[in-house]
Amino acid sequence: MEELKVGIDALFILLGAIMVLAMHAGFAFLELGTVRKKNQVNALVKIISDLAVSTIAYFFIGYGIAYGVNFFVGAEQLAASNGFSLVKFFFLMTFAAAIPAIVSGGIAERARFNPQLAATFLLVGFVYPFFEGIAWNGAFGIQEWLKTSFGANFHDFAGSVVVHAVGGWIGLAAVLLLGARHGRYNKEGRISAHPPSSIPFLALGAWVLSVGWFGFNVMSAQSVSGLTGLVAVNSLMAMVGGTLTALWLGKNDPGFVHNGPLAGLVAVCAGSDVFHPIGALIVGGVAGALFVVMFTLTQNRWKIDDVLGVWPLHGLCGAWGGIAVGIFGLQALGGTGGVAFGGISFMSQLIGTLMGIGVALIGGFVVYGAIKKVVGIRLTHEEEFNGADLSIHKITATPERESGW
Repeated sequence: MEELKVGIDALFILLGAIMVLAMHAGFAFLELGTVRKKNQVNALVKIISDLAVSTIAYFFIGYGIAYGVNFFVGAEQLAASNGFSLVKFFFLMTFAAAIPAIVSGGIAERARFNPQLAATFLLVGFVYPFFEGIAWNGAFGIQEWLKTSFGANFHDFAGSVVVHAVGGWIGLAAVLLLGARHGRYNKEGRISAHPPSSIPFLALGAWVLSVGWFGFNVMSAQSVSGLTGLVAVNSLMAMVGGTLTALWLGKNDPGFVHNGPLAGLVAVCAGSDVFHPIGALIVGGVAGALFVVMFTLTQNRWKIDDVLGVWPLHGLCGAWGGIAVGIFGLQALGGTGGVAFGGISFMSQLIGTLMGIGVALIGGFVVYGAIKKVVGIRLTHEEEFNGADLSIHKITATPERESGW
């Protein structure tokens, strides 16, 4: 009976890993549909290459940093318990690989290809697992300190902060170090419009991500016995809330409409196991509004050229999701009470979220700053004009002159 349970759990988490792996196709098509036509091939090659590099970095380095586990043992030991330890690694690797996939959308259309792969290795091998170990494995005694000081651990069920906020704030550091695309802002401060190249591909990417997200959230239980429909319904409600507020505030703009559900899903990850569905709807709605407002501010007023809006979408909505656990986890607001409230859990959530942001910003600036100084991370004006990184773009070497250049 025990062997059957272990086998079912292994299958359960394997299916989750496959669903999250499929989300990387969503990242690819979301970027593909948003960037200009001349950069589409670069976007596709970059996402799958980042996934491959992430796997190597996480297998040999990152997983050990986060969980103190390595795979330098015999195959017989690895196959024990239906290979559960291996499928758990597979599942968590797909989370880790989301970091460069998130960053990719922010730095699109002007980052050099090979230096970005080097950054991916460093981020997934060292920066991301450092905070992952703190949040999900109790590393360095920080969770214990939070519980002793404020009565509750930092709670992030499926990665609003661990994955999304960390990825989004690393992306902000990378975007600031890269600077804006040539021609995006002129000397008078006016913006040259770079509209999405394909709304259908953008929409496809959003749909693939949204469907895969139910594996991202639900399978974070990591066992069939921990499975709960509450996580699934909360994910759905947050997705709907984000869609509707983005539809309203974005004035039916298809880019906002298709990023709205992703904003809601980013925010609900942390508390999808403790929110009431109505609370999840509110959390998702706030996230959708946050994305529209902050994307507009970053692009138009602050002149931060974050192509897919990864800082508002993942960085800010992820941080909101982490903090929201300390609010909507309250039984008085319909939550399960799984996280204590009354200033106690809120402080744990606030400190844990700020810690994730701090690790991401420091790690992002160190990694991209070092690469920028050593080999450079920015394409030349000519390379950017002709279409992303020419070293991988030769099959479509027919640059088109566009307005604004």
